[in-house]
Amino acid sequence: MKTAILLFLSLLITSISFSQSIKFEGLITDSNANGLEMANVMAVNKVTKAMDSYAITNDKGKFLLNLKPNTAYSLKISYLGMQNKELDVTTATENIIKNIALEEGGIELEGVEIVREMPVSIKGDTIVYNADSFKSGTERKLEDILKKLPGVEVNADGEIEVEGKRVTKLMVEGKDFFDGDTKLGVKNIPADAIDKIQVLRNYSEVGALKGVENNQDNLAMNIKLKSGKKNFWFGDVTAGVGVAQKQSRYLINPKLFYYSPKYSINVLSNINNIGELPLTVQDYFKFTGGFRGVAQKGGSSFNVSSNDLGISLLRNNRAKDIETKFGATNFSFNVNKAWSLSGFGILSSALTELETKSQTNILQPKSSDVLSTENREENVNQKSNLGLFKLSSTYKPNVRFQFDYDVLTKLSKQDENNSLIRESIVGGNSATENISTVKKQDPISVNQNLSLYYTQSDKSIFAFEMQHLYQDENPFYNANLKSQPFNLTDYISGQNRNDINQNRFVKTNKIDAKLDYYYMLTNKSNINLTLGNTYSNQNFNSSIYQILDNQNRNDLNDNSNKNDVNYNFNDSFIGLHYKILTGKFTFTPGVSMHSYNMSNEQLGTSNSQNFFRALPDFLAIYQIKKAETLTYNFSYSNTFTDINQLTEGYVFSNYNSLMKGNRLLENATSQVHSLRYFKYNMFNFENITAFATYSKRIDAIKTRAIFNGVNQTSSPFNSDFADETILGNGSYGRSFLKNYKASLSANLNWSKFNNIQNNQISTKESFTQSYTFKASTNYKNMPNIELGYNLVKNDYNNSTFYTERPFAKLDYFFLKSFSFVTEYEFYHYYNNSKSVNYEYDFLTASLIYQKKGGKMEYKVSGTNLLNTTSLNDDNFSQFATRTSQYSVQPRYVLFSLKYNI
Repeated sequence: MKTAILLFLSLLITSISFSQSIKFEGLITDSNANGLEMANVMAVNKVTKAMDSYAITNDKGKFLLNLKPNTAYSLKISYLGMQNKELDVTTATENIIKNIALEEGGIELEGVEIVREMPVSIKGDTIVYNADSFKSGTERKLEDILKKLPGVEVNADGEIEVEGKRVTKLMVEGKDFFDGDTKLGVKNIPADAIDKIQVLRNYSEVGALKGVENNQDNLAMNIKLKSGKKNFWFGDVTAGVGVAQKQSRYLINPKLFYYSPKYSINVLSNINNIGELPLTVQDYFKFTGGFRGVAQKGGSSFNVSSNDLGISLLRNNRAKDIETKFGATNFSFNVNKAWSLSGFGILSSALTELETKSQTNILQPKSSDVLSTENREENVNQKSNLGLFKLSSTYKPNVRFQFDYDVLTKLSKQDENNSLIRESIVGGNSATENISTVKKQDPISVNQNLSLYYTQSDKSIFAFEMQHLYQDENPFYNANLKSQPFNLTDYISGQNRNDINQNRFVKTNKIDAKLDYYYMLTNKSNINLTLGNTYSNQNFNSSIYQILDNQNRNDLNDNSNKNDVNYNFNDSFIGLHYKILTGKFTFTPGVSMHSYNMSNEQLGTSNSQNFFRALPDFLAIYQIKKAETLTYNFSYSNTFTDINQLTEGYVFSNYNSLMKGNRLLENATSQVHSLRYFKYNMFNFENITAFATYSKRIDAIKTRAIFNGVNQTSSPFNSDFADETILGNGSYGRSFLKNYKASLSANLNWSKFNNIQNNQISTKESFTQSYTFKASTNYKNMPNIELGYNLVKNDYNNSTFYTERPFAKLDYFFLKSFSFVTEYEFYHYYNNSKSVNYEYDFLTASLIYQKKGGKMEYKVSGTNLLNTTSLNDDNFSQFATRTSQYSVQPRYVLFSLKYNI
């Protein structure tokens, strides 16, 4: 780590010593001497023909160029709507101050060449990055370029953030690339195929609604390909073999792409046992397919939960062993000028082995209560087969009419076998036993979306949207224990083993429909009338049975051990919103009126609820400057549970957790206030974001839990005490000295929960803080380094855990053919008493050889070179804290060949 810091400081000192330059600054104005914000200014060296410096003016029209002394330059200035200007400038040894006025009446064709040469340019709501301006030669995928762009961040999950906002759609040549997820594009699109990266701010998929809806948080990204990559197949095929301590490693990774004006095809494949997961289980469950929430303006929240049995979710290289098979294809086809089709298919299979040691401490309502602790040593084997399929159709015969249809299907088959040793410690007394569990499920969900948009006139717009969700889940759970954890009716005691099984079947049909009418009162105001309805029907069947020592089956037929529930939910609502732009302010007040009807049938009887409610909301946007805004949002909403918490019979959540629902549950009411500040300055790529949210949930659905040692029996209830949450995050970043970028960010999350534990009111608080600092260089012909530090502090009711993580990355392109990239992370994990104190680190490195323009690439790479054996983390539930240590893949070295098509 010290070596990396010294290297960074030496690079910094060297670069500063060679950065003796002449400052050329001034103002770009119109003919009336008004400063022009976001004008492009570029200095081209007349001798080398290279662009030595560029700038984008700030809100006052100011620019600053760092030029070489005693050099002749051609200065090019462009601004949308103005005539381009070109000046000859010769520097001496003195700084230069000069104001430049542009004349109205820009010629678009002349502006195209300048826009293409500028590293960054602004055109309306679009930011255009010239990819080659940020490449140093070590980039292999889109992700490598994005991380070097000012104002752009890519997190560990492959999500892209620009100006502090998440990019929700990724396109290539204007065509969706696996809609609903950016990770596949970030990790797979070849860097050498990319010409421009366009960030589309205030993005709307429906052009007719762009002026009437608030799209200020919507971002899309479009990748423009180099001319040689269009109308031709391109991509690469990678194959590699490696060595590790106990087994060999392998990688087969072909990728093919084809883009033309009429159609496009992308084919991705990956077979490996190096822990490279193109699609994780987390990605699968959060994959939206690009579907929008139909009832967002309704003020109600009715979300269908997933019966996923708590099967462990993993990230790349974070398990003892992972073997993956992955294949995906994405296509688009323009049937004619009005009709286009697109879609994708994804198949993934993973075999995973986990080895975990953990300690769970039950948080007691009072300090005088008996302490309970559970220590586990687990070995888990998982097999996951995942499938995702989407088909989309868009029909747009003219600018006034658009018809969209989408269908997304999710299929999966998952098996998990868990063998564990549990030590339970209650009041100083301990007991140990071996436990084995089995989890199986193969759910299916089909989500359909139909949308119609019709512009009747310049003042009237109609929008109809409808979604249907069909979900069929069938999780099976088996626990084989030595002790009897719960007293269940009809249960036969005295067996050598307590073999408990549970079948569960849950079916859901949910339909959301909404009709919007927009009427333009003036050019700066409109009203929006909404008619909507949400209907859901769910069936829940479950049963618990016991396998005896003689292998006979004992069905636990008492009503307390089984469920046969039918639940209907209906929300009919009408909403009214008014949007007005006045000066620098945009106001959108609104209200929705709801009629709710709920009924559930079980145990031979039915229970129903019917009531009305008015839910207000308010949005205010203060456009301080062109790239500086302050946004306030208020919403008052009703949150409803689905069928999973209404079942009166017992349901196993785990071998030590039994849950019983409550058919009399009512809705929870919550109010949310959020404030967001955003500032972005293209003059020095300074970006400031700050976001704070306060939410208070009244009559929240909470948990009444009874703990018998470490075993928990729970049921939900409507709490009279409010839960509160405060979320806050902020970041500051900027570029400086031309080739340097630095950022500082903070994330805060405070929560207070109220439950009933062992018949006592239990109030718990958690406070999570995360702080990150990063600094990096971006040179063309020198080594580039990134240094950073991350601190995470988790406070859980007087238990505090810290994770300190300094990190460094070095990439260097040298001798015109070699690339060297290495990354290092050091972790220090401890608690406030230092009773938990671990240190571990990770080092990866790769050396690549490829001649310029060559087809073959030769690579040797090492992962976990320091041979770290395990990682640590912690988490908090409303009743317990848990610390974990889990094994990771050992060190391996991989030799690979890549052929570029």
